[in-house]
Formats: sequence, structure tokens, C-alpha cells
Amino acid sequence: MKAAKKQTKSRPHKPALSKRAFAMPQSPIRKLSPYADEAKEKGIHVFHLNIGQPDIETPKEMFEAIASYREKVLRYGPSGGLLDLRLAVADYYRRVGIDVDLDNVWITTGGSEAILFAMMAVCDPGDEILVFEPFYTNYNGLAVMAQVKLIPMTTKVENGFHLPMHKGIEAKVTRKTKAILINTPNNPTGTVLSEEEMYILYKICKKHGLFLLSDEVYREFVYDGRTQTSALSLPEIQDQVIVLDSISKRFSACGARVGCIINRNKKVMDEIIKFSQARLCPPTIAQIGAIGAYKNFDHYIKPVIAEYEHRRDFLFDGLQKIAGVYGHKPEGAFYTVLRLPIKNADVFCRWLLSDFEHNKKTVMLSPANGFYSSPRKGLNEVRIAYVLKEDDLRDALIVLDAALKKFKG
Repeated sequence: MKAAKKQTKSRPHKPALSKRAFAMPQSPIRKLSPYADEAKEKGIHVFHLNIGQPDIETPKEMFEAIASYREKVLRYGPSGGLLDLRLAVADYYRRVGIDVDLDNVWITTGGSEAILFAMMAVCDPGDEILVFEPFYTNYNGLAVMAQVKLIPMTTKVENGFHLPMHKGIEAKVTRKTKAILINTPNNPTGTVLSEEEMYILYKICKKHGLFLLSDEVYREFVYDGRTQTSALSLPEIQDQVIVLDSISKRFSACGARVGCIINRNKKVMDEIIKFSQARLCPPTIAQIGAIGAYKNFDHYIKPVIAEYEHRRDFLFDGLQKIAGVYGHKPEGAFYTVLRLPIKNADVFCRWLLSDFEHNKKTVMLSPANGFYSSPRKGLNEVRIAYVLKEDDLRDALIVLDAALKKFKG
């Protein structure tokens, strides 16, 4: 008789995560939050200059609109957003001098979804988008989700983070390039692109047939009498311009998660709505509130911009008195990127929360290297969001000065 074969138990395979999951970057804005929580548990007051969360009140009309919602069933809404909100957005654009029709507007779940949908609509996996660094850090993560490759062009603090020369930008265009992504006014630098810079981008996009993805979330936040040049105002490439917008900063409503895509190309809009249908609809209650906010836009926004301009001036007056801090006064938004007299901002920002306090106070900053795509850029830079009132900014400056004097990193 043949001997029976000995059966061996096969070891079960463990499920593996995707390469995309490991490629997803941490947020430089939020990754230090556990250290901030620990500092607060010790009784230390943390000044949050790390995140663009305004302390200015949301328009009361937004809450009133939500409170007046009387439907007995919270149903699915249209995938492209509530009709009344799309009308309100189109009307807002016309009031700021940009000709937009109802069919040019889709509502998204925050500005982030608008960026993601635009990336996926114009790019296949492996395609390239040109972007100027430092840039809004979530572009990195959204590009990973869309399987798009960001091609960075580095701007420098010495010239206020304005664009490189025309030839330098055009040299980066390849057969895989599908779009240029800009943000003006800029997060994290506060830079506002000039008409001349927008004209350079227009010429490149027209010549090479590229989409121009323009993140204009901070459109109103411009100072010193400047104006923002919307990509929607550029001639001859209107079908190639996709504007990405949000109510988060405009109405101090970051938690509402209501954004929009603006585009005049029917084919583009017909394809983008398919992504919208896949996630069903944007949040209905937040859209109801957004309608109320847009109705009061003109009354609400002017004092808000004046307050941020005041905060910017106050902050920079104080920063000039701190030894070793270098940066340009931002032209817009409510951020700035500063070079500090340190070698590693990651270490410094963590130390501020874990090992430092000044009169039971400390500050939370964002290391700027997370706002770059190129390796080893921004290592000695931080982003500051001046979203706190003057008294808090005054205390935060005192704490930062004391920290830089004590830090041995």
C-alpha cells in the first residue's frame, strides 16, 4: 500500500493594502494634532496658526436658512447641486464681473472634491499636471487619489513666490502634460498672480492645448487695493478653464463642505457630472445654508476682508521685530510662508507642542515642506495662518519670539 501523503496546512495569506494607500501623504496641517492635544491636557494654551480655520462668525443668514428648512424627509438632492444654489452661485459670479450661466455651475462636496473631479476629468492615470510649489498641500493627496503626477516648479520666498519665467514653465510641458493648476490668491504663500502672470499662463495653455485648473477659493481676499484676475476672464481659452471654488473661507463655513466647479465647456461639464452622480449628491442642508449666505454676500464680505488686512499688517509689524524671521508680506488670502532661523521645521513645530511653553502658552505652526512636492524643499520654512484676532496674534508673536530664542534644534 502506498503511504498516505502528509497534508500540510497552508498558511493563510494576509490581505495587502494598496500602493496608493502608502503613497497618500499625511497632512502637514493636521499631523501634529496629537501633540497639540497633549499640550492642552497639560493646561497649555495653544494658538492655532497651523490651519485656515477663521474665527470670524459665519453669516447668521446661513444658520437662519438652515433653521427654516421645513421638509419632513431629507431626500437625495440633484447630483449637480440644488437649483437655487447653482442660481445663487451664477448670480454671485455675475456680481463680481464674471459672466457665468446656470449650465456652467456644478456644486461639489467642498472645494477638495471640485479639485479631485477636475483632475479625474482631464487626466488619465499617469498623466501630468504642472503646479507651482509651495502649493495647497491637499493637491498632493488628491493627485494620489486621481493617479495623476504633479510636476512641480519651485517659487521662492525672495520674490514673494511669484511665477518663474515663461520659458521655464514651458520647458516643463511634455506629451503627458494635460493641465496647469494654479491657486490665486495662494494658500500657503498669500501670493496674488498679476495680470502679466495670468497672460503667460494663457499663452502656454493656448499654444499647447492645456486645461487651466484655477483654484479661486480666496478670490475676495486681496489687499492694498489689488484685484484678483480670474482665469474665467482670459480670452480664447474659455473652454479650457476650470475654476474650483468653495464657500469655506468666503463665509467662514469650513465645516459645511460646499464647493463648486465653474466651466463653460459643455462636454467637460457633461463628463464631470458623471463623477457627481457616482457620489449621489452634495449635502442638502449645507446647500440650503449656502443659499442664505450668498444672498447676503455684499453686506458680509467687506468688513471681513478689512479685518484680515488689519491682521496681516499687525502680524508683519510684529514679525519684523523677531530676529532671523524672513518673508514677504502676503498680497492676499490669510497665510504666509516664512523662513525661520532653524534647520528643520518639522522638529521645531513638534518641539513647540511637546517640550516648550511660555507662560503656559505655545503656538502650533505648519511645517512648509508638506506644501512642496520636490524633496528637501521648505525644510526651514513654516506656514502661518493669521486667522486669529489681534490680541491672540499679539500673544502668539511673543510666544514665537521666546521659542526661537530658546530652541537649540
